[in-house]
Amino acid sequence: MGSKGRVKAKMNFGGVPANIILLREGTDTSQGKPQLLSNITACLSVVDSVRSTLGPRGMDKLIHTAKEATISNDGATIIQLLDIEHPAARTLVDIAKSQDSEVGDGTTSVVVLAGEFLRAAKGFVEDGVHPQAIIRAFRKACNLAQEKLEQLSTRPPPSEQRTMLERCAKTALYSKLIASQSDFFSKVAVDAILRLDEDRDLDLVGIKKVPGGSAVESFLVDGVAFKKTFSYAGFEMQPKSYKTPKILLLNVELELKAERDNAEIRLKDPSQYQSIVDAEWEIIYDKLAKCVQVGANIVLSRLPIGDLATQYFADHDIFCAGRVAEEDIKRVIKATGARLLSTCNNLTAEILGTCLTFEERQIGSERYNLFLGCPKAQTATIVLRGGAEQCIEETHRSLHDAMMIVKRAIVNSTVVPGGGAIEMELSKYLRGLSRTIKGKEQMLVNGYAKALEIIPRQVAENAGFDSTDILNRLRAKHHQSEEGKNFGVDINQEGICDTFASYVWEPTLVKRNALYAATEACCLILSIDETVRNPKSEGNPADNQPVGGMGRGNMAMSRAGMAGMARGARGARHYRGRGGR
Repeated sequence: MGSKGRVKAKMNFGGVPANIILLREGTDTSQGKPQLLSNITACLSVVDSVRSTLGPRGMDKLIHTAKEATISNDGATIIQLLDIEHPAARTLVDIAKSQDSEVGDGTTSVVVLAGEFLRAAKGFVEDGVHPQAIIRAFRKACNLAQEKLEQLSTRPPPSEQRTMLERCAKTALYSKLIASQSDFFSKVAVDAILRLDEDRDLDLVGIKKVPGGSAVESFLVDGVAFKKTFSYAGFEMQPKSYKTPKILLLNVELELKAERDNAEIRLKDPSQYQSIVDAEWEIIYDKLAKCVQVGANIVLSRLPIGDLATQYFADHDIFCAGRVAEEDIKRVIKATGARLLSTCNNLTAEILGTCLTFEERQIGSERYNLFLGCPKAQTATIVLRGGAEQCIEETHRSLHDAMMIVKRAIVNSTVVPGGGAIEMELSKYLRGLSRTIKGKEQMLVNGYAKALEIIPRQVAENAGFDSTDILNRLRAKHHQSEEGKNFGVDINQEGICDTFASYVWEPTLVKRNALYAATEACCLILSIDETVRNPKSEGNPADNQPVGGMGRGNMAMSRAGMAGMARGARGARHYRGRGGR
């Protein structure tokens, strides 16, 4: 049931019945089965907006906001850009975010699974089954499916680790805009992750976007690359390439500051001013001389390098760059072994880094500084090319998903067949197991098993196939023999095939996390039987204070006031609104 306004409770004071207002004026409350079904319907509306993006032949969505237009088929990106306001439906946004941050892929799958679990539960709720009974059965089915999932997973031998990583990355890219270049980008993703240290921090993989050219003109830099920073005229006189250079990293400002901007000087003798100016020039020249004396060929600083320093370094055949971004400095440290200093005093050769080659290269319309062949390469840079900004952005998102999959597959090296094969096998297992369960839990577990079939069904539908025929053939194949457990949807031949033999592999972690997240989201929605919303308190938090009273007004009172009312006396401190009788 739903009601809008005040929620009242009957109380009796000295034989006089009174209505006590529990909630504020304008509060909207909805409860019971209609509210539960309303929440489920809202979630299903969100699922319907992303289900067509699932699979290798999934469609893209164009989402236009006030600032920009985004083209993507990534579930997490689409749901976040939809700006969902329904409080229950926002649960799907949360599970998509968690899947994206934890695994990197499977964001659409987890939303579609959660929606199908809710669709199955909706029929049981309408038939009068208590939500808690559905929650218990679904959680039991999820735990049974997880146990079976571990049994079905395969661990490739260590000698085939790189091959396994590339196949997992290709599977993640099959449903992306760059699916036709999946062979190229899967190798880029694997190479980038394998260059990192044991933490596999993706922040150490720099992504630089240069409009123009085709996607396959993108390349991986075994080290660091960043866009040429702001420079002065003397920069063009500096060398633009080195072999085995010495690299100095500073957090020091190498430029003269105008006195009027930074200091107030009071002099008794005007001749003293010249000594102050001379001292400032001596300080800056002393810093520059120390950089030259230490033997540096390249000087990078997070702070500005002025025109004087630029010309000085050019005269000494030294390359310099100021205002280098912090993330680029961090990656230079990781790649070259240099140390970041906040002073030019006591410079030694030990604090210098090195690389095999440094060069400035023209990429499209931009100039980039490249540090190649770094001896301590624990970082990498990917330079992305593309014809349109939206294409480059979607390539970035796709590559990020692939790198996340590779990162997780290194730690959790077990894989399962993709293409809906693992969902069909889990569905078959749970259907058989449900026949051994007594009571209505049998129907609930069977409903959970049937919901798992949405993945191969939706993949087939999005490819333009007859999903009913494909699903019937998959059911028959999985029930005929043990060899049929790896059969899923064949996108290329419009049929079914052994997806494991076709190298459509997915890390077990993707499926495990998707099942857990989808089940928990479904159980969370089912556990809500009432929604209380107060638009007034949302609009003006200052008015959000405890209130009480009777009639149509709002009344705040003390304990003494309550006692006074019980004795028939006036006990109210003050009234707001029209009051009551």
